[in-house]
Amino acid sequence: MINQNLHRQPAALDSALHRQLKLKVPITDWSMSSQLNALFLAVAEFGDACKEFPIVFVKAGQEPDGSEAIAPIAVLGMVANDNLFLQGSQWRGQYMPAILRMYPFCIGRLDEERFAICLDMAFSGANQTEGVPVFLEDGQPAELLKTMQKQLENLETEIQRTRQVCKRIMELGLLTDMRFDVTLADGRQHTVDGFLTVDEKKVTELSDAVVGELHRNGVLGLIHLHWLSLTNMRGLAEQHGQRLG
Repeated sequence: MINQNLHRQPAALDSALHRQLKLKVPITDWSMSSQLNALFLAVAEFGDACKEFPIVFVKAGQEPDGSEAIAPIAVLGMVANDNLFLQGSQWRGQYMPAILRMYPFCIGRLDEERFAICLDMAFSGANQTEGVPVFLEDGQPAELLKTMQKQLENLETEIQRTRQVCKRIMELGLLTDMRFDVTLADGRQHTVDGFLTVDEKKVTELSDAVVGELHRNGVLGLIHLHWLSLTNMRGLAEQHGQRLG
């Protein structure tokens, strides 16, 4: 999955074009994420992410069948282009969302069935002289690329599972617009909106059969993790107020 605020120059890796490419890894400078105020989460990440980030939903275009699509995101900041989980160049959270953890690698989807392994050529650690090679001299993937390809393929599987979970939530009409009002330490008011949350009342009105289905397929548990994560919103707002001084 390519995020335009993170992957500024994504290019599909090619063993001929990128034979000499090397990367300075592991990454210690995460300043490339400074403008991320939100980041996609796969549902497999909810258990870890809910401890630190508010997890909400946003509209995400359309599904192949024409129905409206949504996607879950971790909220990293209270305003556009501000990542409160970045302190200087250091990531200060205990958990890092998978999309960022895979950086500078990402997946570029060609169509519904095919995807390409891409790399952000704007990554400051990409060069041709020092670091860990991406390809071997014979053009075969080096160990780094093989490892990342496997992780990205696993993530892509989780992304597709996430799409199915979100599609079911949409089909059941469980979402509602979110508005969060907070009073900052200095008395200023701050409002967060534009997100969607699962409405507790709508869930309680589901039939026993549907609740049983959602319990068995794990969706009900994910909804509860989503609700739990919303308790992080106030702390995030307080951090935003502290940054404003």
